[in-house]
Amino acid sequence: MSRRLRLTLLTLGGFALTLLLAAVIAVYILLQPERFTRMLQSQARSAGLELNLASPASPTLFPRPALDLDGITLNAAGASAPILLAAHGQLVLPWHTVLGGPTVISQLHIESPRVDLDALQDWLAALPRQPEGVPPNIPRIDTGVSISRGSVVRGNQVLLGNVSLEAGSLVSGQPFPLSLSAATAAGTPLRLRLSATPRIEGNALQLDNITLRFSQGGATTLALTGNAHWHGAADAAASLAGKLDQANAGQYDVSLLLTPADQSNPLLLALKLDGPANHADLRLPPLALAHWWSQLGNPQGPQLSVPPGSGHAEMAKFQTGGISIEGLTIRAGEDVPATAATVAAPAAAKPGKQP
Repeated sequence: MSRRLRLTLLTLGGFALTLLLAAVIAVYILLQPERFTRMLQSQARSAGLELNLASPASPTLFPRPALDLDGITLNAAGASAPILLAAHGQLVLPWHTVLGGPTVISQLHIESPRVDLDALQDWLAALPRQPEGVPPNIPRIDTGVSISRGSVVRGNQVLLGNVSLEAGSLVSGQPFPLSLSAATAAGTPLRLRLSATPRIEGNALQLDNITLRFSQGGATTLALTGNAHWHGAADAAASLAGKLDQANAGQYDVSLLLTPADQSNPLLLALKLDGPANHADLRLPPLALAHWWSQLGNPQGPQLSVPPGSGHAEMAKFQTGGISIEGLTIRAGEDVPATAATVAAPAAAKPGKQP
Protein backbone atom coordinates (compact mmCIF):
# COMPACT_ATOMS: atom_id res chain seq x y z
CA MET A 1 0.00 0.00 0.00
CA SER A 2 1.45 3.34 -1.03
CA ARG A 3 2.04 6.09 1.45
CA ARG A 4 -0.46 8.31 -0.34
CA LEU A 5 -3.20 5.66 -0.03
CA ARG A 6 -2.45 5.11 3.67
CA LEU A 7 -2.65 8.85 4.27
CA THR A 8 -5.99 8.99 2.45
CA LEU A 9 -7.41 6.13 4.53
CA LEU A 10 -6.20 7.69 7.79
CA THR A 11 -7.76 10.99 6.78
CA LEU A 12 -11.08 9.32 5.96
CA GLY A 13 -10.96 7.34 9.21
CA GLY A 14 -10.27 10.45 11.23
CA PHE A 15 -13.09 12.25 9.47
CA ALA A 16 -15.51 9.35 10.19
CA LEU A 17 -14.44 9.28 13.84
CA THR A 18 -14.99 13.03 14.08
CA LEU A 19 -18.48 12.64 12.59
CA LEU A 20 -19.27 9.84 15.05
CA LEU A 21 -18.09 11.90 18.00
CA ALA A 22 -20.09 14.88 16.75
CA ALA A 23 -23.18 12.65 16.39
CA VAL A 24 -22.83 11.40 19.96
CA ILE A 25 -22.53 14.96 21.25
CA ALA A 26 -25.48 16.04 19.08
CA VAL A 27 -27.61 13.20 20.41
CA TYR A 28 -26.97 14.28 24.00
CA ILE A 29 -27.52 17.96 23.23
CA LEU A 30 -30.68 17.36 21.19
CA LEU A 31 -32.32 14.85 23.52
CA GLN A 32 -31.24 16.50 26.78
CA PRO A 33 -31.97 13.48 29.03
CA GLU A 34 -32.11 15.63 32.17
CA ARG A 35 -34.99 17.64 30.62
CA PHE A 36 -37.18 14.56 30.27
CA THR A 37 -36.10 13.16 33.63
CA ARG A 38 -37.12 16.42 35.32
CA MET A 39 -40.41 16.46 33.41
CA LEU A 40 -41.29 12.89 34.48
CA GLN A 41 -40.34 13.54 38.10
CA SER A 42 -42.33 16.78 38.11
CA GLN A 43 -45.42 15.02 36.75
CA ALA A 44 -45.01 12.29 39.36
CA ARG A 45 -44.71 14.83 42.19
CA SER A 46 -47.88 16.59 41.06
CA ALA A 47 -49.69 13.26 41.56
CA GLY A 48 -48.14 12.66 45.00
CA LEU A 49 -45.56 10.20 43.67
CA GLU A 50 -41.77 9.91 43.70
CA LEU A 51 -39.91 8.66 40.62
CA ASN A 52 -36.31 7.48 40.87
CA LEU A 53 -33.87 5.91 38.39
CA ALA A 54 -30.93 3.65 39.20
CA SER A 55 -28.77 5.53 36.66
CA PRO A 56 -29.14 8.66 34.49
CA ALA A 57 -31.18 8.30 31.32
CA SER A 58 -29.10 7.46 28.22
CA PRO A 59 -30.08 8.83 24.78
CA THR A 60 -30.08 7.23 21.34
CA LEU A 61 -31.12 8.41 17.86
CA PHE A 62 -31.25 5.08 16.02
CA PRO A 63 -33.41 3.38 14.92
CA ARG A 64 -35.55 6.19 16.38
CA PRO A 65 -34.99 8.96 18.96
CA ALA A 66 -35.39 7.52 22.46
CA LEU A 67 -34.21 7.66 26.06
CA ASP A 68 -33.36 4.46 27.94
CA LEU A 69 -34.30 4.31 31.62
CA ASP A 70 -32.84 1.69 33.98
CA GLY A 71 -33.96 0.71 37.46
CA ILE A 72 -37.31 2.52 37.64
CA THR A 73 -38.91 2.93 41.09
CA LEU A 74 -42.25 4.65 41.65
CA ASN A 75 -43.71 5.08 45.12
CA ALA A 76 -46.11 7.35 46.95
CA ALA A 77 -44.49 10.40 48.53
CA GLY A 78 -43.09 9.38 51.92
CA ALA A 79 -43.97 5.69 51.49
CA SER A 80 -41.38 2.95 51.71
CA ALA A 81 -43.23 0.27 49.70
CA PRO A 82 -42.92 0.94 45.95
CA ILE A 83 -46.01 0.94 43.76
CA LEU A 84 -43.98 -0.02 40.69
CA LEU A 85 -40.54 -1.51 40.10
CA ALA A 86 -39.24 -1.98 36.56
CA ALA A 87 -35.93 -3.25 35.24
CA HIS A 88 -35.93 -1.13 32.10
CA GLY A 89 -37.97 1.48 30.28
CA GLN A 90 -37.72 3.50 27.09
CA LEU A 91 -39.24 6.82 26.05
CA VAL A 92 -39.71 7.10 22.27
CA LEU A 93 -39.68 10.72 21.09
CA PRO A 94 -40.96 12.37 17.90
CA TRP A 95 -38.41 14.19 15.74
CA HIS A 96 -40.05 17.60 16.29
CA THR A 97 -39.36 17.22 20.02
CA VAL A 98 -35.73 16.27 19.33
CA LEU A 99 -35.31 19.34 17.13
CA GLY A 100 -36.44 21.72 19.88
CA GLY A 101 -40.22 21.47 19.70
CA PRO A 102 -42.62 20.89 22.61
CA THR A 103 -41.65 18.12 25.03
CA VAL A 104 -43.79 15.19 23.87
CA ILE A 105 -43.38 11.44 24.42
CA SER A 106 -44.91 9.34 21.63
CA GLN A 107 -44.40 5.88 23.17
CA LEU A 108 -43.52 4.44 26.59
CA HIS A 109 -42.05 0.92 26.83
CA ILE A 110 -41.69 -0.76 30.22
CA GLU A 111 -39.98 -4.13 30.67
CA SER A 112 -40.62 -6.46 33.62
CA PRO A 113 -42.66 -4.07 35.78
CA ARG A 114 -43.90 -5.27 39.18
CA VAL A 115 -47.03 -3.53 40.49
CA ASP A 116 -48.00 -3.88 44.17
CA LEU A 117 -51.78 -3.57 44.63
CA ASP A 118 -51.54 -2.78 48.36
CA ALA A 119 -49.21 0.15 47.74
CA LEU A 120 -51.38 1.31 44.82
CA GLN A 121 -54.55 1.22 46.94
CA ASP A 122 -52.82 3.14 49.75
CA TRP A 123 -51.81 5.88 47.31
CA LEU A 124 -55.31 6.08 45.78
CA ALA A 125 -56.91 6.26 49.23
CA ALA A 126 -54.64 9.17 50.19
CA LEU A 127 -55.48 11.27 47.12
CA PRO A 128 -57.56 14.38 47.90
CA ARG A 129 -61.17 14.10 46.85
CA GLN A 130 -62.33 16.24 43.97
CA PRO A 131 -64.65 19.05 45.18
CA GLU A 132 -68.29 18.47 44.34
CA GLY A 133 -69.50 20.32 41.28
CA VAL A 134 -65.98 20.75 39.87
CA PRO A 135 -65.66 18.80 36.61
CA PRO A 136 -62.40 16.96 35.89
CA ASN A 137 -59.81 18.15 33.43
CA ILE A 138 -59.55 15.38 30.83
CA PRO A 139 -56.22 15.70 28.98
CA ARG A 140 -55.33 14.52 25.53
CA ILE A 141 -52.85 11.64 25.99
CA ASP A 142 -50.42 11.32 23.08
CA THR A 143 -48.26 8.64 24.69
CA GLY A 144 -48.89 5.04 23.72
CA VAL A 145 -47.91 2.41 26.29
CA SER A 146 -46.24 -0.97 25.84
CA ILE A 147 -45.60 -3.35 28.78
CA SER A 148 -43.91 -6.73 28.60
CA ARG A 149 -43.24 -9.50 31.16
CA GLY A 150 -45.01 -7.67 33.97
CA SER A 151 -46.55 -8.93 37.21
CA VAL A 152 -49.22 -7.80 39.66
CA VAL A 153 -48.67 -8.72 43.30
CA ARG A 154 -50.24 -8.17 46.70
CA GLY A 155 -47.45 -8.26 49.24
CA ASN A 156 -45.53 -11.45 48.42
CA GLN A 157 -48.46 -13.07 46.61
CA VAL A 158 -48.42 -13.05 42.81
CA LEU A 159 -51.89 -12.36 41.42
CA LEU A 160 -51.03 -12.04 37.72
CA GLY A 161 -47.87 -12.96 35.85
CA ASN A 162 -46.48 -12.56 32.34
CA VAL A 163 -48.52 -9.38 31.86
CA SER A 164 -48.34 -7.77 28.42
CA LEU A 165 -50.17 -4.58 27.47
CA GLU A 166 -50.39 -2.51 24.31
CA ALA A 167 -52.37 0.75 24.31
CA GLY A 168 -52.58 3.54 21.78
CA SER A 169 -52.87 7.28 22.37
CA LEU A 170 -56.07 8.88 23.67
CA VAL A 171 -56.96 11.50 21.08
CA SER A 172 -60.46 12.83 20.48
CA GLY A 173 -62.10 11.37 17.38
CA GLN A 174 -59.45 8.69 16.79
CA PRO A 175 -59.88 4.97 17.58
CA PHE A 176 -58.26 3.91 20.85
CA PRO A 177 -57.02 0.29 20.93
CA LEU A 178 -56.00 -1.66 24.02
CA SER A 179 -54.90 -5.27 24.36
CA LEU A 180 -53.92 -7.08 27.56
CA SER A 181 -52.77 -10.62 28.24
CA ALA A 182 -51.72 -12.26 31.51
CA ALA A 183 -51.74 -15.51 33.45
CA THR A 184 -53.32 -16.12 36.85
CA ALA A 185 -51.36 -17.60 39.76
CA ALA A 186 -52.80 -20.98 38.74
CA GLY A 187 -51.52 -20.53 35.17
CA THR A 188 -54.87 -19.77 33.50
CA PRO A 189 -54.36 -17.41 30.54
CA LEU A 190 -56.41 -14.20 30.44
CA ARG A 191 -56.91 -11.97 27.39
CA LEU A 192 -58.65 -8.63 26.99
CA ARG A 193 -59.24 -6.70 23.77
CA LEU A 194 -60.82 -3.26 23.86
CA SER A 195 -61.44 -0.68 21.18
CA ALA A 196 -63.42 2.56 21.32
CA THR A 197 -63.55 6.02 19.78
CA PRO A 198 -63.09 8.70 22.46
CA ARG A 199 -64.58 12.14 22.09
CA ILE A 200 -63.29 14.74 24.51
CA GLU A 201 -65.51 17.81 24.74
CA GLY A 202 -64.48 20.20 27.49
CA ASN A 203 -64.52 18.21 30.72
CA ALA A 204 -66.54 15.27 29.39
CA LEU A 205 -65.27 12.01 27.93
CA GLN A 206 -67.55 10.09 25.57
CA LEU A 207 -66.57 6.58 24.42
CA ASP A 208 -68.40 5.51 21.26
CA ASN A 209 -68.40 2.16 19.47
CA ILE A 210 -66.97 0.24 22.42
CA THR A 211 -66.03 -3.32 21.55
CA LEU A 212 -64.80 -5.46 24.45
CA ARG A 213 -63.75 -9.09 24.36
CA PHE A 214 -62.48 -10.99 27.40
CA SER A 215 -61.43 -14.64 27.53
CA GLN A 216 -60.34 -16.89 30.39
CA GLY A 217 -58.51 -19.94 29.13
CA GLY A 218 -60.53 -21.72 26.45
CA ALA A 219 -63.65 -22.08 28.60
CA THR A 220 -65.06 -18.57 29.08
CA THR A 221 -65.48 -15.74 26.60
CA LEU A 222 -67.31 -12.44 27.13
CA ALA A 223 -68.07 -10.12 24.19
CA LEU A 224 -69.77 -6.73 24.71
CA THR A 225 -70.50 -3.64 22.63
CA GLY A 226 -71.94 -0.26 23.56
CA ASN A 227 -71.16 3.31 24.64
CA ALA A 228 -70.05 5.15 27.79
CA HIS A 229 -69.86 8.68 29.16
CA TRP A 230 -67.84 10.18 32.04
CA HIS A 231 -67.99 13.67 33.50
CA GLY A 232 -65.96 13.16 36.65
CA ALA A 233 -66.24 11.24 39.94
CA ALA A 234 -69.51 9.24 40.01
CA ASP A 235 -71.03 11.13 37.08
CA ALA A 236 -70.64 8.17 34.72
CA ALA A 237 -73.00 6.29 32.44
CA ALA A 238 -72.61 3.25 30.21
CA SER A 239 -74.72 0.82 28.25
CA LEU A 240 -73.16 -2.47 27.11
CA ALA A 241 -74.73 -5.69 25.84
CA GLY A 242 -73.47 -8.95 24.40
CA LYS A 243 -72.85 -12.64 25.05
CA LEU A 244 -71.14 -14.73 27.70
CA ASP A 245 -70.07 -18.10 26.31
CA GLN A 246 -69.07 -20.88 28.70
CA ALA A 247 -67.88 -24.11 27.13
CA ASN A 248 -69.40 -26.33 29.85
CA ALA A 249 -72.58 -24.35 30.55
CA GLY A 250 -73.83 -22.70 27.34
CA GLN A 251 -74.32 -19.17 26.06
CA TYR A 252 -75.87 -16.26 27.98
CA ASP A 253 -77.31 -12.87 27.04
CA VAL A 254 -75.62 -10.16 29.12
CA SER A 255 -76.47 -6.49 29.57
CA LEU A 256 -74.77 -3.86 31.74
CA LEU A 257 -76.33 -0.47 32.46
CA LEU A 258 -74.40 2.07 34.54
CA THR A 259 -76.39 5.05 35.83
CA PRO A 260 -74.73 8.14 37.37
CA ALA A 261 -75.09 9.13 40.99
CA ASP A 262 -77.55 11.84 41.99
CA GLN A 263 -78.69 13.43 45.25
CA SER A 264 -80.64 10.31 46.25
CA ASN A 265 -78.81 7.39 44.65
CA PRO A 266 -75.19 6.24 44.31
CA LEU A 267 -73.48 5.22 41.11
CA LEU A 268 -75.37 2.03 40.19
CA LEU A 269 -74.66 -0.89 37.87
CA ALA A 270 -77.62 -2.98 36.66
CA LEU A 271 -76.49 -6.44 35.54
CA LYS A 272 -78.78 -8.85 33.72
CA LEU A 273 -77.81 -12.37 32.68
CA ASP A 274 -80.11 -14.88 31.01
CA GLY A 275 -79.16 -18.33 29.78
CA PRO A 276 -79.57 -22.07 30.25
CA ALA A 277 -80.92 -22.52 33.80
CA ASN A 278 -79.01 -19.43 35.00
CA HIS A 279 -80.71 -16.06 35.48
CA ALA A 280 -79.62 -12.88 37.25
CA ASP A 281 -81.03 -9.39 37.68
CA LEU A 282 -78.78 -7.45 40.06
CA ARG A 283 -78.27 -3.80 40.98
CA LEU A 284 -74.78 -3.20 42.36
CA PRO A 285 -73.13 0.03 43.62
CA PRO A 286 -69.60 -0.30 42.13
CA LEU A 287 -67.84 2.02 44.60
CA ALA A 288 -69.34 0.36 47.67
CA LEU A 289 -68.71 -3.06 46.15
CA ALA A 290 -65.03 -2.20 45.56
CA HIS A 291 -64.72 -1.05 49.19
CA TRP A 292 -66.37 -4.27 50.42
CA TRP A 293 -63.99 -6.35 48.29
CA SER A 294 -60.93 -4.47 49.59
CA GLN A 295 -62.01 -5.09 53.20
CA LEU A 296 -62.15 -8.87 52.77
CA GLY A 297 -58.40 -9.13 53.22
CA ASN A 298 -58.18 -6.54 56.00
CA PRO A 299 -57.18 -8.30 59.26
CA GLN A 300 -58.68 -5.44 61.29
CA GLY A 301 -61.99 -5.43 59.42
CA PRO A 302 -64.84 -7.94 59.12
CA GLN A 303 -63.76 -11.20 57.53
CA LEU A 304 -67.15 -11.99 56.00
CA SER A 305 -70.10 -9.72 55.29
CA VAL A 306 -72.93 -9.48 52.78
CA PRO A 307 -71.86 -7.60 49.62
CA PRO A 308 -73.83 -4.44 48.85
CA GLY A 309 -76.52 -4.57 46.19
CA SER A 310 -80.02 -5.85 45.50
CA GLY A 311 -81.80 -8.17 43.11
CA HIS A 312 -81.91 -11.89 42.56
CA ALA A 313 -79.95 -14.66 40.86
CA GLU A 314 -80.67 -18.34 40.26
CA MET A 315 -77.58 -20.30 39.23
CA ALA A 316 -78.16 -23.97 38.42
CA LYS A 317 -74.49 -24.29 37.50
CA PHE A 318 -71.80 -21.68 36.99
CA GLN A 319 -68.08 -22.21 36.65
CA THR A 320 -65.23 -19.72 36.43
CA GLY A 321 -61.56 -20.54 36.86
CA GLY A 322 -61.25 -23.18 39.58
CA ILE A 323 -64.61 -22.29 41.19
CA SER A 324 -67.75 -24.29 40.42
CA ILE A 325 -71.16 -23.20 41.78
CA GLU A 326 -74.32 -25.36 41.66
CA GLY A 327 -77.84 -24.71 42.91
CA LEU A 328 -77.14 -21.17 44.14
CA THR A 329 -80.01 -18.73 44.75
CA ILE A 330 -79.37 -15.13 45.83
CA ARG A 331 -82.06 -12.66 46.92
CA ALA A 332 -81.10 -9.30 48.36
CA GLY A 333 -82.71 -5.92 48.91
CA GLU A 334 -86.05 -4.70 50.19
CA ASP A 335 -87.90 -5.17 46.90
CA VAL A 336 -87.13 -8.88 46.58
CA PRO A 337 -90.34 -10.98 46.52
CA ALA A 338 -90.77 -13.26 49.50
CA THR A 339 -90.35 -16.99 49.06
CA ALA A 340 -93.25 -19.39 49.53
CA ALA A 341 -91.86 -20.57 52.88
CA THR A 342 -91.67 -16.99 54.16
CA VAL A 343 -95.26 -16.24 53.11
CA ALA A 344 -96.58 -19.42 54.71
CA ALA A 345 -94.91 -18.83 58.08
CA PRO A 346 -97.15 -15.95 59.31
CA ALA A 347 -100.30 -17.87 58.33
CA ALA A 348 -99.18 -20.91 60.32
CA ALA A 349 -98.48 -18.73 63.35
CA LYS A 350 -102.07 -17.42 63.61
CA PRO A 351 -104.01 -18.94 66.52
CA GLY A 352 -106.98 -21.09 65.62
CA LYS A 353 -108.88 -24.22 66.60
CA GLN A 354 -108.44 -27.43 64.74
CA PRO A 355 -111.67 -28.96 63.42
